[in-house]
Amino acid sequence: MPDQDLSVGQLAARSGMSVSALHFYERQGLIHSRRTTGNQRRYDRSILRRVAVIRAAQRAGIPLATVAKAFAELPKDGVPDQEDWQRLSAAWQQEIGQRIVQLEHLRDRLGGCIGCGCLSLATCGFVNPNDDAGRRGISSTLLDP
Repeated sequence: MPDQDLSVGQLAARSGMSVSALHFYERQGLIHSRRTTGNQRRYDRSILRRVAVIRAAQRAGIPLATVAKAFAELPKDGVPDQEDWQRLSAAWQQEIGQRIVQLEHLRDRLGGCIGCGCLSLATCGFVNPNDDAGRRGISSTLLDP
């Protein structure tokens, strides 16, 4: 129902996102709006769920391209049901699990990091594992601006 629609400002306030971020998500095809006769954007309230999923995915390090791929399988109009959201989250569980393993590995090895100058090229697991940069002829100061 049009009287249930949200303006971009209302969507921003309710979702905690900036208006510019919402416009960006719309340009990327992650959310959609309709236009009023006055050419103002209006969003269905179900878009709040999509924005919440986008925020959760970003916090988990899921790329927006992956989010877009998952959203492409959801109904564009109306409110996705529980089965839709379960399918979406199941698709990300493996990727999130892999990220957790990588972060735990990094956390456990971070104490040996010397800030990348890198005096430990053979064993650096932080930015230059197995001296991959050395084989490509790249300087060892990978973190310099």
